[in-house]
Amino acid sequence: MLHPTTFPRSSILLLGSHSLQSLVPATLISQAESLLENHRILDAVDLAEQQRRKLEGSITVNEDELEELRYVYQRIGFQCFAETLFEDAGRNFFNGELDPRLLVSYFPELRGSLFTPEDTTDVFAGVTERMPPEPSVDDIIRNYSPHLDTRSAPPTAELRKILGEAAQDMLEQFLRKCRTRRRMDEQSRMPSKWGLTYPVVDTVLVKLFAQSEKTKELYALLQEPHDVVLAEIEPVLQKNGQYNALCMLYKQSGEDDKLLEAWAKLVDGEWTEEDIKDPIANIVSLLTEKKDRSLNQKWGLWLTKRDPERGLKLLMPRDSGKRRDKSEDDLALLEQIKQTSPGAVIQFLEYLILQKRSASQEIHMQYAITCVDQLLEYVSQDGVSKLWRAKASSYSSSRTEASSPFISYFASTTPDSEHKRIRLKTALFLQGSSLYDAEAILSRLQQHDKLLKLEIIIVEGKLKQHQSVLSHLVNDLHDTISAEAYCALGGEVIPSRVALAIIDNTECIQTWKGTSLFSQAKKVDESLRKQLIKILLEVYMDGSEPNPERAAQLLNAQAVNLDVVDVISMIPPTWSLKLMSSFLTRSFRRTLHQRHEAQIIKPMTAGQNLEVKDRTWLILREEGAIIEEALGDDGNEGDEKGLLDEKAALHLVSEAAQSPTAVDILPSDLPEPGSSPRERTVSAAEYEAGMDSSEFR
Repeated sequence: MLHPTTFPRSSILLLGSHSLQSLVPATLISQAESLLENHRILDAVDLAEQQRRKLEGSITVNEDELEELRYVYQRIGFQCFAETLFEDAGRNFFNGELDPRLLVSYFPELRGSLFTPEDTTDVFAGVTERMPPEPSVDDIIRNYSPHLDTRSAPPTAELRKILGEAAQDMLEQFLRKCRTRRRMDEQSRMPSKWGLTYPVVDTVLVKLFAQSEKTKELYALLQEPHDVVLAEIEPVLQKNGQYNALCMLYKQSGEDDKLLEAWAKLVDGEWTEEDIKDPIANIVSLLTEKKDRSLNQKWGLWLTKRDPERGLKLLMPRDSGKRRDKSEDDLALLEQIKQTSPGAVIQFLEYLILQKRSASQEIHMQYAITCVDQLLEYVSQDGVSKLWRAKASSYSSSRTEASSPFISYFASTTPDSEHKRIRLKTALFLQGSSLYDAEAILSRLQQHDKLLKLEIIIVEGKLKQHQSVLSHLVNDLHDTISAEAYCALGGEVIPSRVALAIIDNTECIQTWKGTSLFSQAKKVDESLRKQLIKILLEVYMDGSEPNPERAAQLLNAQAVNLDVVDVISMIPPTWSLKLMSSFLTRSFRRTLHQRHEAQIIKPMTAGQNLEVKDRTWLILREEGAIIEEALGDDGNEGDEKGLLDEKAALHLVSEAAQSPTAVDILPSDLPEPGSSPRERTVSAAEYEAGMDSSEFR
């Protein structure tokens, strides 16, 4: 349907001799222009409002009439704008659907580099002619009253400030309305012609909110869909201290590096933002979510210096996936941790050993040295050394050793403290690991051999110094439970069962749960076990404090692993026979039992041999046999070849023979002493004839 033309129609024509005139009604544009020229701005606004209401009440709207109305509103707007009537100007600009970029161009401090002078937009020709020629709103304010000194005179300077704020308020309200119109277009799903203006509207509006400290409105805008240009808004937010809004934009734009840098400045105090309560937690959360190894390592090292616990969580992921770092990479990272936070080194080493199960000897050695150094540091403290002496003395003087080893007693009776944690970890690691240099660690521990007797015993066990280990356990530490377990397990001072029980029941080393240092069961060599039991028996009998009762218990418990002859030779003459009666009785009974058992087994095996011979006789009979004969005197190889041919022929003859013939072996057929035998094949018939089996091979 075609809309009627908007040009006015006339029904009166005046014809002159040289002209033709028509009487037409005034148009909307001509009326508005006339009113604005006479400075009747309010009348022009009323005229435009009447036309707008008329168009809104029409069923069909003529696009040309809408264009005329937009032109009038924009003309009124720029007239008000030039006369610093900013509130009226903004209202008419919006009604006239002015391109926001045109209005923003008069605010260079807000415009920034959102668009350049080369950018263009469509503007009515009549509007362009009457737009203020000044490049900025400040120049419009200053030039509107040329007779007023708005630069230095305080009253007029204040007026200029008020007018400037009014201009910005007008711009803010105009841009808000533009965003509202945008949301309505999106809800109606109608195509919008304002798409190019979205970045300008959103970015300038964020700048206005930041400068006027309208934080609530700023957060609300950023939480909605927007087209803010980050490069434009970034310096404005930093200048006005809107760091939370800046972090929101970084996160929405995927600028992880900039976001982490911003949070880092908040942690270091370079920036202050009340709306960000815990920037460290934000850093950890982001890095955990991204799972970027390079970011984790970079920021984990940075954070370890400020918050070792949370920094190490980034450097020690629990789920490292299928990819495992090389030991060289772990050592390089370890060196960096030493430089940033020496106190976090031991935790990172525990992570490498307990969770990543590193088999690097250097890593195990560094952890052993670190633990021992901390242990020696605590030993040098009077309070710790007195406490540990008291524990060793109370254990040796009580009967607790009959039910638990010394390390279990120490773990259960010592109050939770840092030195307790270090000693337990040191002892457990020295026992569980076999990748450190035991001799080097032993030389460090021997500086305090009286207080660190347990640790020295563990390292001596690694060095297979069994005599020294058992002697120290029995005579110095008075830990017979560990001594007997050492023998039974083939050289372990702390059994895996005891170690795991200590880890489960000791609160200060709960991080060691699930360790692999004690998860593998080791097969014990029986000869080594018997050797260790014999050494322990010697220690019980020949120690500084002989213990006949304990020796008797060991004999009764390990009688099967001890030779009665060796035991009798070791027993001191002063010992009562009653202590040995049980062991001797059981040993003699066992010997007699073994003898009777052998007497039963021997005929059983002989019967089984006969049964096997009976089953194999027919097979041997069918196969025949091979006898050895001496070579001739010359020993030529040709003769040997002839013998081989003869043997092959004999085989053929034996297969074709109908009736076997016995073959007698004369003494001359036997080989000469010292001569090499030769082989020949005997048929089944010959074998059956009863030749001596000793001649066959």
